[in-house]
Amino acid sequence: MVGALGLFVVDYPLVMALAWIALAVAYTVTRELPERWLTKPPQRPGTRSASAIPVSVLIPCFNEGETLGETIDSACRLDWPDWEVIAINDGSTDDTGAQLEALTALQPRLRVVHLASNQGKALALRAGALLARHEVLLCIDADALIDQQALAWMVRHLVANPRIGAVTGNPRIRNRTSLLGRLQVGEFSMIIGLIKRAQSMLGGLFCVSGVIGLFRRSALSSVDFWSSDCLTEDIDITWKLQRSGWQVAYEPHALIWILMPETLPGLWKQRLRWAQGGQQVLLANADLLLKPRHWHLLPLLVEPLLSLIWAYALVAAILMSLAGGLDRFGSALSPHGLALLLLAVSALQFTVSFWLDRPYDRGLGRNSIWMIWYPFAFWLLCFLASVVALPKVVWSQLQKHQQPGALRSRARWVSPDRGRRS
Repeated sequence: MVGALGLFVVDYPLVMALAWIALAVAYTVTRELPERWLTKPPQRPGTRSASAIPVSVLIPCFNEGETLGETIDSACRLDWPDWEVIAINDGSTDDTGAQLEALTALQPRLRVVHLASNQGKALALRAGALLARHEVLLCIDADALIDQQALAWMVRHLVANPRIGAVTGNPRIRNRTSLLGRLQVGEFSMIIGLIKRAQSMLGGLFCVSGVIGLFRRSALSSVDFWSSDCLTEDIDITWKLQRSGWQVAYEPHALIWILMPETLPGLWKQRLRWAQGGQQVLLANADLLLKPRHWHLLPLLVEPLLSLIWAYALVAAILMSLAGGLDRFGSALSPHGLALLLLAVSALQFTVSFWLDRPYDRGLGRNSIWMIWYPFAFWLLCFLASVVALPKVVWSQLQKHQQPGALRSRARWVSPDRGRRS
């Protein structure tokens, strides 16, 4: 029992990393590389049928005064024949509302919706979706700069397959002036980009990223839009769509440049929220194990479940090691054990992921010196966030079941740490 625990703790991250690498390479070879070779230039894929589809761009805003102008400007410069931009001011207490009203005079495509009080991102998106003129909705965050060609790359999925209800893009980090910023540049390739490619080969996604997601409004309506009480509304809507029969897709060519935390407290707060939201969705979809018609989604559910089990197995291993009852765990950390193997797998993951994403982000090479050991930092961060998050999620679920549905608390947002822009 003790030996099995130590073996699981040591080997699970390595096995998962190798699985991600293999599946991501398969995705790139079968889906990405043919497009890079055949499409000239690669960032202009639009077809006549795709370009005829009008799109509504939804931008939920809460206290976004510092970044709003750049985001609206990028959304209004999309290379697309027919689109509108709807900014939803979700009860901001800064000058967001005033800025939006001023921008309407400069941007003819821009429409502004003001909510009387802060209702949370999910309800802000729902308000925008209901007021949108078009069936296809592009949702982006109010601190993001979207590439002019992103919409063309994403819409083609909806044209090609009427069962696709959502498409997510490829977020890239804007702020790279600190060590934390540079590490996250690599993370979005070594971890997030790699996993999305791997999950695509398994037939779905765990999350359509909240920073860039393209949706059919009819698909959203069929699952009653975003859930207002979930901390990560993007993970929740992804699972609601897939369980109702809709497919979701990943489009690595659809680039969007985002701001990420550059302080440890800001990064921890963000990752703890991600962990809590992911575990909320995990618990909400645990019944999938008993429903054979949804078993095609099992790989997407099993991986985060095993990661959560791994986090608590590591807690147990550490406690047992301190008590002298897990010698194998301690020996695995020696230079002849986990350290060398971790270095080798990290180097492989670093090399493969940077090869996959370099065509989309020419600045990746400048961050390479920091990245060999990042997978270890990623697993440590996941471990800490998962362990802290689970009691919070279980407690909130217990409270939720004790309250009438109308009284359940909404997941409202606060302005995050967005680091220093460069």
